[in-house]
Amino acid sequence: MASKVQSCNLNEELGMVHYVFSDKTGTLTKNIMDFKKFSAGEYSYGVSNPSKRHYLPGVTNVNFECPLFEKDWTQAMSTKGKADNPYLEKMVKILAICHTAIVEKKNNIMTYNASSPDELALTNAARYFGLSFVDRDEDGNIIINDKFSDKDRKYELLNVIEFTSARKRMSVILRTPSGKIMIMSKGADSIMIERLAKG
Repeated sequence: MASKVQSCNLNEELGMVHYVFSDKTGTLTKNIMDFKKFSAGEYSYGVSNPSKRHYLPGVTNVNFECPLFEKDWTQAMSTKGKADNPYLEKMVKILAICHTAIVEKKNNIMTYNASSPDELALTNAARYFGLSFVDRDEDGNIIINDKFSDKDRKYELLNVIEFTSARKRMSVILRTPSGKIMIMSKGADSIMIERLAKG
């Protein structure tokens, strides 16, 4: 069986592996995650069985289809420059910014190398939706391309609080292009829901 490294922070240690043990729960199976559905505010987006779609070269782990999303996001952003659902822009920005993925370019095709299949799926979903993580500059700032305005935006990365099994979430603290300091977090619903503000 062919193998593929799904966690880029293990590459240095792979050469030291002599034995692999599995607990029969799927550890050595495909371990593939596709982005299919999400909720933003009171609306749910995505269908259970999306039709086969063609994605940009390099976009992987996305299998998304939703007429409501097309109306609320794609058409609204193209015509008005803002989403019909105010929570959508925040959600897609979090997908594009809150991660530790690395950009790789091969044969002029941009791909992401992420620490886990779920991070890869989330980052590629943002790219498919039109907010692409382009790179980190020499100062560690995150560069996001907005396909609707055709502009790059720089987010100054102030701190990364990495995912741990105890926290069950990861967070980034950043300064937006307008100078506002904010924190973005993503994680397990059991942890995130109890931290949401009422209303």
